[in-house]
Amino acid sequence: MPALFATGDYGYGNGAILVGGISYPAASRYVIAVGGTSLVRDRSKRGWTETAWDGATSGCSAYIKKPSWQHDQLCDMRTVADLSAVADPQTGLAVRDTFGYDGWVQVGGTSLATPIVSSRYAMGGGSLKDLYRDRSAVHDVVGGSNGTNCSNTYLCTAVSGYDGPTGLGKPDASDRYWKGR
Repeated sequence: MPALFATGDYGYGNGAILVGGISYPAASRYVIAVGGTSLVRDRSKRGWTETAWDGATSGCSAYIKKPSWQHDQLCDMRTVADLSAVADPQTGLAVRDTFGYDGWVQVGGTSLATPIVSSRYAMGGGSLKDLYRDRSAVHDVVGGSNGTNCSNTYLCTAVSGYDGPTGLGKPDASDRYWKGR
């Protein structure tokens, strides 16, 4: 199973920490970098509207070479993220806290999204290289942004196809790719 790492919760380029940059280990070319989305219930056939979460870190590495399977236009180095899942604390998951709070709390962050995506791989998913070649196993997330300092490019805005905040998109649980081959 591949190694998955959260991109972080600082917006485009790690926000004020490093504008236009991303952090390690999510920037490693040997891992799957998991970004984040906001998930809102609606009346569509799917039942949900999913957009880029404004807190998910995305950007272009200053040091890590681009993997051979990643082909985006504005970044000559490793671009983050690869995949995504719900991460917005306002639309995240409810968990039972029995330490300190002793009740239900709603959680979020790319640290939530990462085990969600990891669970799809545990059910039989293949390699990230395969996903970049055949994107039918992901739900493309379009809409939303995680930054204003990138000229509204795909590095910080969820667009059709690959983008920084959501990568290729969210794993489609119904696809054969995730159920083993």
